[in-house]
Amino acid sequence: MRKQKIILSPDIYFENVCPTLNMNIRSELYSTNEFTFAVAVILSAQATDKKVNEVTPELFRIAPTPDKMLKLGIDGLKQHIKVISFFNNKAKNIILLSQQLQDKNSDDINYKFPTKYHDRNELMKLAGVGQKTANVVSNVLWGASNIGVDTHVFRLSHRFGWCDENDNTPEKVETKLLKIIPQKYHSITNHVMVLHGRYTCKALRPNCVNCPVVKWCNSKDKRQ
Repeated sequence: MRKQKIILSPDIYFENVCPTLNMNIRSELYSTNEFTFAVAVILSAQATDKKVNEVTPELFRIAPTPDKMLKLGIDGLKQHIKVISFFNNKAKNIILLSQQLQDKNSDDINYKFPTKYHDRNELMKLAGVGQKTANVVSNVLWGASNIGVDTHVFRLSHRFGWCDENDNTPEKVETKLLKIIPQKYHSITNHVMVLHGRYTCKALRPNCVNCPVVKWCNSKDKRQ
């Protein structure tokens, strides 16, 4: 078996990238409570946070709770999110999610998930919540030590040599990262890599001149 080549040490990466980021912001997705954050994460699948944030302030003003989302209805929801990719399927899942979360607290403006959903496996039983969504929701809301693998995390993990060509799914990448990255960084990995990948270590034209780890990085994508 070919030994994996680590291009950039995870310790060096986090020690140098973290001070350049606003660590008080755990996600750039707009939300008003735990329910709306989960909805925003569902909407963000294969869509940019910027596009999601264009529609969610008005949507969450009208439907900030499971009960109010159900009152809005699937057709009303579609009107709010129709500019987002796969909006039909996302609307279906969000309405089903709202139905699953209906209880005595489901019209609370400060809605919080029942504690049973703090378990990732339970969270994944909800409509529209796959492993990546569950990881992001539980990590951001409750500080769970798992790693949501989105486009940025997937790309940087391979760029830095933390994963190889066999790690070709988000699930495989997460498994590898949990082994390679020290546990003390697990709860912030998604946040750090998303912001670094979005604004500095970009897919097509990485801004290497302003990268805090450029002197340690030997990626083939490095721009001199």
